[in-house]
Order: sequence, then C-alpha cells, then structure tokens
Amino acid sequence: MRPLVITQNITADGAIEMLDDWFDPLAQDADMLEILQRDSDRCDALLLGRQTFEDFRGFWPEQTDDPTGITDELNTLEKYVVTATMTDPAWQHTQLLAGDPVGTVRELTASGGAEPTGKEISLTGSITLCHALISAGLVDEYRLWTYPYVQGRGRRLFPDGHREHLELLEHRAFDSGVTYTRLAPRKD
Repeated sequence: MRPLVITQNITADGAIEMLDDWFDPLAQDADMLEILQRDSDRCDALLLGRQTFEDFRGFWPEQTDDPTGITDELNTLEKYVVTATMTDPAWQHTQLLAGDPVGTVRELTASGGAEPTGKEISLTGSITLCHALISAGLVDEYRLWTYPYVQGRGRRLFPDGHREHLELLEHRAFDSGVTYTRLAPRKD
C-alpha cells in the first residue's frame, strides 16, 4: 500500500480555501524549505483535483527563478488528476483519473502491493477531493502548514460533521509565525 498524505496550507481559523492573499508559495524561509524537501523526498506522486491542477499548471511551469525548488519537482513528479471533464492535461508526467474518485484512489494507493513502498502519494488543495477521501477513511496522514492569519470565511479541510481522533506526530513553529503539524488518524 502507498500512504496517502494530505498536505495543506491553512489559516489560523481553519480555512484552506484561499480567498485572501495570506500565502505566497515562493516565500518560504530556510527552515520551512528543509521540511518541504524532507517531505518531498518521501513522495513520488501528486494527486490533485482538476481545479487545483489547472491552478498549478498555470503557475508553476512559468516560474523561472524559483528558490524553493518546487517548480523543478512538479515538472518531473508523477501527477494524477481526478477529473470528469479534462481530456488533455498539457503538462508532462500527468495521468487523468476518471470515474469514482474514492474507488480510483483506493486502487492507486493499493498499486504498491501489500507492503508499503515507502513512497507516498501527496494530495494538496483539491478541497472536494479531500472531503471525499477523508470521509472514505483513505487518508494516512495530514501535514498542515498553519499561517497566522484569520480569513473569517472559506471552506475547511474536514467536511462538515466529520469527527476523527488524530495523533500528533510532529509539530514545529517558525519565526514567521507559521507552524507545521503532522497528524495521523488514531488506530485505536
């Protein structure tokens, strides 16, 4: 099985939908980049919904002076896009996934066989897809970058009514006020 990890940028009041200008993907300090690189080394595929994929495709390939290294990573990383409408991804190393997203992602995570491959599938943005996979119990870990900003509106990471006990795996705070938290669903 391949672990499915949700990585999200989130406001202090819990919004992951970016309606204000509280996050700049190119403005990361050295300590944050160290964690981003560590997490990237654990991942060999990116899972996105169509809208987030289109946002990424419209931004990242155009970056020519990216101090984070994310552009180079995304241009070479295997990308899976859950979509019912897209027919041509127009970005190398991209596969389109049609049909039931829960069943499709369940098959994708099982593609590593019975033993963990050590390489994760990372899901970011894609709020509707996140809600479906969280509700189906397919998420192995959450990595949350919390920004010291209150947006006062916007969709949340967890679907309304979802309840789940989580175990703290790691927590870091940065001089910028951003925190990084790794959580996993409790198995008890």
